[in-house]
Amino acid sequence: MFTGIITDLGEILEIERRGDLRARVGTGYDVTGIEIGASICCDGVCLTVVALGAVPRGWFDVDISAETVGKTNLGLWAPGRRINLERSLRVGDELGGHIVSGHVDGVARIVSARPEGDSLRFRFAAPEALARFIAAKGSVALNGTSLTVNEVEGTEFGVNIIPHTREVTTWGQAAEGDPVNLEIDTLARYVARLQEWG
Repeated sequence: MFTGIITDLGEILEIERRGDLRARVGTGYDVTGIEIGASICCDGVCLTVVALGAVPRGWFDVDISAETVGKTNLGLWAPGRRINLERSLRVGDELGGHIVSGHVDGVARIVSARPEGDSLRFRFAAPEALARFIAAKGSVALNGTSLTVNEVEGTEFGVNIIPHTREVTTWGQAAEGDPVNLEIDTLARYVARLQEWG
């Protein structure tokens, strides 16, 4: 489990394409504190660490299945790309965002990005099957970042990205048309499921 509070900006160092993908991710994390088999949320996707190293800088490897590539934007990963990282939640950690599983539901697209005060107002188009789970003042995880929804109109919704978030995540480089990994709020998913049974 994660919180959607990004704690490191990683960089894709290598991509090996075979049946699945293997990615090497450069990180500022102390890799001596990461174990093989640990889960790290990478741009919103919970991935398992399969190798570690510290030369010339800290890095970890992850395997990405064809299923994950098909349901996320990870197929666009290439060396030099920056990605949002979060280590898994430990008992006693502060829950600063919302509960995030790292199981991406689909890919949304940035429709627009415009300044609004010191913030940036982003508008996204969600897949139609997921739009009903997104509510104004509810939470979503976009590329692993816990964000509050401002408004919803049909399949489109908006969020504000404050300057701090732009500085410590990849949102400072996001642009219109970009695909982003979308995870709907777990509570919204279960409420909708209960209503189906009601």
